[in-house]
Amino acid sequence: MGKVKYRLANDDRVEEIHTIVVHKINMGDVEDPDLMVAEPIYKWQQSDAGKFVMDNAVIVPKWERYLNDQYIGWTYAIIAELEAKKLAEYYLKWGNNGNNP
Repeated sequence: MGKVKYRLANDDRVEEIHTIVVHKINMGDVEDPDLMVAEPIYKWQQSDAGKFVMDNAVIVPKWERYLNDQYIGWTYAIIAELEAKKLAEYYLKWGNNGNNP
């Protein structure tokens, strides 16, 4: 798991918010990788795991791009913040990498 922070809910409860990588996409060495990765990100958003994350994330998930020397291209990570209960539900349904059936 990633970074954990806490926030005070409206009913004076303290909620645990976890920042995790919910999906990774490898993109080869293309002219405009940000443009080319749009379709795989959209397809992930339309999957069951993607819809769950988009509906239950504390804030809108973001993506980050990293240079991947082994792949000779880029790795895109979709990062989301989820409450502890929603994170547990996500892990039970899709596992750590979001690809379990």
